[in-house]
Amino acid sequence: MRPSVRGVLLDHDERLVLFRRTVPGRARYWSVPGGHVEPQDGSLEDTLHRELLEELGATVSDVTFLVTVSYPWRGEVKTQHVFGCRLVSMDPELRHGPEFEDPARGLYEVERVPLERSELFARNLIPEAVAGYLSANIAALPRLIG
Repeated sequence: MRPSVRGVLLDHDERLVLFRRTVPGRARYWSVPGGHVEPQDGSLEDTLHRELLEELGATVSDVTFLVTVSYPWRGEVKTQHVFGCRLVSMDPELRHGPEFEDPARGLYEVERVPLERSELFARNLIPEAVAGYLSANIAALPRLIG
């Protein structure tokens, strides 16, 4: 299974940028943006920049490696490399890719939430391994990310 990256993205007001996902036939959930490493990506950080541009139309700074999490997924082990970063700009008009071309993938709505444990618990944040890391480290995130 291809590894993935996730971006724990903080805006200038120290809010966490999440996707609220509405997928047909599935309960609503939230996730931090990211995606699979592609063969043309030179590094995990390159993957992160590409994915954030595709999914959010975002450019970021202060990219900081936070953690690698692995968990069972569809009979295999999924590995996600989680980076923290600061939002520099975001233009929804720049969003592109399969997430927005295939209606069966559902909606990817951007939501900014206060960086508080209660906000994470109020949402079905997946994957659970990333949610657990965020919950355990939420107070330290602004210091960890540049």
